Amino acid sequence: MNYTLHQLQVFLKITQTRSITKAAEELHLTQPAVSIQLKNLQDQFEIPLTEIVGRQLYVTDFGKEIAIAAQNIIDEVYNINFKTLAFKGILTGKLKISVVSTGKYVMPYFLSKFTNDNNGIELEMDVTNKLKVIKSLKNYEVDFALVSTLPSGIDVSSEILLPNKLFLVATTEDKALNVKKTNEYITNNSLIYREEGSATRIAMENYMKKQGVQAKMKLQLTSNEAVKQAVIAGLGLSIMPLIGLKNELENKTIKIIPVKNLPIITNWTLIWLKGKKLSPTAAAFLKFVREEKGTIIENHFSWIESY
Repeated sequence: MNYTLHQLQVFLKITQTRSITKAAEELHLTQPAVSIQLKNLQDQFEIPLTEIVGRQLYVTDFGKEIAIAAQNIIDEVYNINFKTLAFKGILTGKLKISVVSTGKYVMPYFLSKFTNDNNGIELEMDVTNKLKVIKSLKNYEVDFALVSTLPSGIDVSSEILLPNKLFLVATTEDKALNVKKTNEYITNNSLIYREEGSATRIAMENYMKKQGVQAKMKLQLTSNEAVKQAVIAGLGLSIMPLIGLKNELENKTIKIIPVKNLPIITNWTLIWLKGKKLSPTAAAFLKFVREEKGTIIENHFSWIESY
């Protein structure tokens, strides 16, 4: 075998984007240059790494195994540089985190002091939907993911950060004060849902099913911010995570409706692939989180306990 680090980097980007064109764009290379690097790497294996069906590029099972190995090789090369600087007392390198959309209210508070104290660290934080978060974790594209419910079908290690409480909320113009007949109240109002696959959507649907509520969906929106604005505007009710409602509750533009069997309580949890060797930067961040978690919660999230 005589492959180069550059070939592995190019191939890894191809497996992530499933496209020569997109890989070229992200690597700031021309398409022919990327194709040549892929061919040169492929020539060293008897088994295909990729295949083209129609116009779509697919990574073979063998190619997926090579991609995992390539990621490990690239990580170890970076670790050589990181360990050299760490020996000098300087922590440097990339920290890659994928965060479910509502987690944007949580993760920055666990990152600010760590990154400020370690100026050599380059942070990449992707805020996206749950499906993409889990996909990036499975594909070894990130060090950590932040989720509110643990994923199934993937073996992970985890560190709980803080509770995640979900309440039924409405505009403050709603006249309900203390709802005694939950089913009747919800049935008589329109409901606003998150998109399919969202942890909030799943929690909301499970609650309705357990309560035996035949709910009317009025809107389906792709972010909690959009749901929040729709609730404020009086378009309907929704079950939402408390973490994103602090300002609205204080400003009295949204109110919590007390109903049976709410809040739903899960946990905001930092997860990483079990058995994955963490880079020095990732290991340092995990150590920081474990040591500073109590202080961060006390300084920024103590208000959650009052609900």
